Amino acid sequence: MNNHKKIKEKILSIIIPCFNEEKNIPILIDNIYKSFREENILKKNSCPIKIIIINNGSTDNTAEVLTSLSGKYSFLEIYSLSKNKGYGYGILKGLAFANTPYVGWSHADLQTDMNDIIKALRIIEFNKKNSKIFIKGERINRNYFDNLFSIGMSLFESILFGIKLYEINAQPTIFHRSLLKNGHNPPFDFSLDLYIYIMAKIKNYPIKRFKVEFKQRLYGTSKWNTNWGSKLKFILRTLNFSFKLKRNILFKDNFLNVK
Repeated sequence: MNNHKKIKEKILSIIIPCFNEEKNIPILIDNIYKSFREENILKKNSCPIKIIIINNGSTDNTAEVLTSLSGKYSFLEIYSLSKNKGYGYGILKGLAFANTPYVGWSHADLQTDMNDIIKALRIIEFNKKNSKIFIKGERINRNYFDNLFSIGMSLFESILFGIKLYEINAQPTIFHRSLLKNGHNPPFDFSLDLYIYIMAKIKNYPIKRFKVEFKQRLYGTSKWNTNWGSKLKFILRTLNFSFKLKRNILFKDNFLNVK
């Protein structure tokens, strides 16, 4: 018998921030529902995974779409922010709502397979004797330029911090919530992936990886990866944050002290 079938209480919360994803959300939730049913982890009144959707200040019909889905699924919680203060900010607010032993996040753009969340759950079950683990995807079958970009970023960050880092922005990102303690000034943008990964390495959390494949978007556009100009802005923001984090590497304040 698989261990995941024995679980009755929620042990993992996945935060999915949404900004102008009105066409993707119904498909996303339906994919999650089907994955949970197929893997037999969704029971009548219980599911080990909680999905927390954060409407991150959307200006399209995302709010209306989420309202229509509210209350239809036992695994789904929905929260709305009036203003988009960044990808990372939406995730941080979602983490504050999560109350499970393990937490993490993924994307709403349908580029990630929702079965990846279940794979992460199984890793958690297998490693239950060592709860302080950090789980992250490892992207495969990427195009040459995106792969080169990731390699360059990983090499730079590894040299800067003196620790081996790779596939920094791969999803999902999942970890034991004890990692959230004593965090200091988490970033509100896409640098949050880098930040939490470095925290896990510094605190010696065992890193567990599994292969994931990013698909093409069906609807909408990327919030940062649209052209070389957007990539350059992303690089400059990441460099700025990286040097700032390097100067202030001691984590003292509460990670979830987000206002």
